[in-house]
Amino acid sequence: MSETTSPHKRPDAQTTASSLELAHAAAQVSEDNRAKNIVVLDMRKLTSAFDYFVIVTGASRRQLHAISDEIDNKFEKELGDTRLGREGYDDSRWILLDYGDVVIHIFDDVTRDYFSLEELWAEAPRLDLSQVLHDHAANETSKTAPLSSDDQF
Repeated sequence: MSETTSPHKRPDAQTTASSLELAHAAAQVSEDNRAKNIVVLDMRKLTSAFDYFVIVTGASRRQLHAISDEIDNKFEKELGDTRLGREGYDDSRWILLDYGDVVIHIFDDVTRDYFSLEELWAEAPRLDLSQVLHDHAANETSKTAPLSSDDQF
């Protein structure tokens, strides 16, 4: 049974900056949960239905669920955004999270290859995530890095 409530952008659509922030947050949460092949497509010039696609790959049903659940938690608790719909959670080969301006696709390897969304939407520019994911990873590393002998009192 479908949990999708709306195939369209929200009536009170967020600004582009807010949708970009959501796309970046989804990429970061995916990275935190060890997703692979994280891609964000800028869809704004191709469709008015949404601004960004976030596409990631997980290795198992458990990982796909973890990525999906953590994105929901981050968006709701920290960013004040709620999901409009969710598809595929029970089947767990392709979970789609609809946040209106941002649509997140969480695939297993085989399903991602089969549907090839990046090829289907090849004209959509890919966002450069190197700064977003690299900075995020560096921040996490600095929080958990053990003290060197020079750092100790």
